[in-house]
Amino acid sequence: MLSLPMTVRAVPIRLAVLSGLLLLAAPAAAQTGGTLPLVSVGDKWPQAQETYVIRVSAQDAGKPLGLEVYSPTFNLADYVDGRRAEGYFGDELYAKNEPFETTFTLTGPGGTVLERRFSLNREHTWDSLFSGGLGAGTYTLKVTSKGNGKNSFALRVADPFRLETSDFSVNARSTDSEALLAARVNVTADWVGRTLGLLNYDVDGPQEAEIWAVQPGGARVNLTPSENGRTATDAFRITPELVGEWQLYIRVLKTTKQYSNAIRFSFRLNDQPITGSVGGFVVPGGAKIANQLLVDVVDPQGRPIPGASYALVGDAVVRPVLPGGYVPVSSTLIQGTGNIVSPTEVRYQPGFTKIRFVARPPQGQLQVEAVALYAGQRLPLTGVPFQVGGQTLSAPVTVPLAPGDYPVTPTSLPGSTVTPPPAGRVTDSGTERVTIEYRVLTDVALVTSPDILNVCDVTQLTALARTDFPYRLPGKLSLNLPTGWTTDYPLNVSGDFSQGQPLRLKVPVRVCRSDTAEAVLDPVDLRTTGLARVRNPGGANVTRNVQGGARASLNKSVEAAPQGQGYVVTLVFTVDSTLENVRLIDPLPAAGSQPAVRGPLQVQGPSLANLNPRLEGDAIVLTRVIPGTYTLSYTLLTDQPADRVVTAPDLSW
Repeated sequence: MLSLPMTVRAVPIRLAVLSGLLLLAAPAAAQTGGTLPLVSVGDKWPQAQETYVIRVSAQDAGKPLGLEVYSPTFNLADYVDGRRAEGYFGDELYAKNEPFETTFTLTGPGGTVLERRFSLNREHTWDSLFSGGLGAGTYTLKVTSKGNGKNSFALRVADPFRLETSDFSVNARSTDSEALLAARVNVTADWVGRTLGLLNYDVDGPQEAEIWAVQPGGARVNLTPSENGRTATDAFRITPELVGEWQLYIRVLKTTKQYSNAIRFSFRLNDQPITGSVGGFVVPGGAKIANQLLVDVVDPQGRPIPGASYALVGDAVVRPVLPGGYVPVSSTLIQGTGNIVSPTEVRYQPGFTKIRFVARPPQGQLQVEAVALYAGQRLPLTGVPFQVGGQTLSAPVTVPLAPGDYPVTPTSLPGSTVTPPPAGRVTDSGTERVTIEYRVLTDVALVTSPDILNVCDVTQLTALARTDFPYRLPGKLSLNLPTGWTTDYPLNVSGDFSQGQPLRLKVPVRVCRSDTAEAVLDPVDLRTTGLARVRNPGGANVTRNVQGGARASLNKSVEAAPQGQGYVVTLVFTVDSTLENVRLIDPLPAAGSQPAVRGPLQVQGPSLANLNPRLEGDAIVLTRVIPGTYTLSYTLLTDQPADRVVTAPDLSW
């Protein structure tokens, strides 16, 4: 019991704990009587401060909070010196000529939003605590009183916001004969099987007031009124039928001995705190708003800044609360009395005041360009898509962005490799540059058609510079021909090539010897070769009869040597008798700018034969042969064309 002239006692109370109860704000229409005030007791009350929670969802961020309080000051005309004035609201001062003040403090994720102190006066008025929008998050309103007494007040917020609390105090007055809605509790389906506890403290017995709950479906359940300085608990096992909204009511009885009675309510679920909703009370008739402050925080275009708010410092200073990085631009006192201190501070006199703060979002620039890395060159690219900051854009482009680090995600391009560049760091009013580098892949091919031909016939060499890269690349194709390959056509071409459009060089070439040509792609110095083989120049045979009916034959064949280094001459000598001093006649080709040269002679044959031939002019002399086959070979070096290489062999002994 807290009421004059009784002494207030500090009595420890048992706290049963709860969590997770959602609040549903009680609209004024749901109230069944006058205004039920909340109360903050200065001394000797088990709850040092009254605490209410306001949750701002992301979708409701920036909406007007409309946090207003009725009678935040202590009204000396309410109950002082044993007198109760007309329009009594429940303020009680227990000691004469002592100071009394009540402080309202709203804090949130960014710290203190407002702090207002109210002292003594002789009227009840509405006061606007905070009318602007808040960023998403959970905010806590704490009400604390200092002094030997209690201050009754009423709170409300604009829809869709709610005041939530698990432990709060109300001041029930004897002037209200009808039932008053104190709070609402939303019981959810996941509570089935758990125990809901409704606690009340210091009702001062059943002769003072009755309290009850209205369950979902409309059933009334009477609750136990607590005795002086004690707590009463009513426990309910939740069943599916009890899921929904519960309403908590109180009515002061005619048998009361007090003008007003401070009572504390608590909500618990399995002994853990849960929250119910309070507030949303009707303004008493004729009450006026004594101090209303409207603050806009907008960008230079006049649009509200998401997440922006303002903070009150005492009763005369207002400052903007800006999202991270926002830069203040100006402040304006649109209506009311005061002075502008800076773009972030306005001092005003209480009354109807409207202030506008202007701030700009922090913004820098990110320049994104794309280049092709090709033969040591950096070729600028246009129209290359990439992603940054959730946007898909095309380089080159300059993107306005808020300060921060921005990864740039390039798009893959055919015919190249790309590695995501380092993130661009954007600063306010600065310009950062990011370059996407594509390493181009190219190849060069050389086609010989035909690649097997007769001596000194013409083939066509086709060199191709190719890429799958979709942008044009400059290139120069060149052909390098070996000795014995000739043409009258240009051996290089310059131009651009890209995906589906190769750079092509076609050259007809006369080939008089087997060899390889080379194709070169500049400026990347990419090389490849193409082979053309000349059919064998031919061969010749000679057969001789020897005395006694025996026979000997000599077969000669000439082939182009590997890599076009001359010709390989092979002599196959077959004999069916033993002979002495056999001469294998093998003339070298005549004419030419340089004499023909016979390379070292290789001989294979029967192991008992004399295989150490000697040269005598055009003759190869075998000292002694026995029946069998002998193979002699050597390399012939000559600048004669292939059609003049083969000479006719002969035999003698």
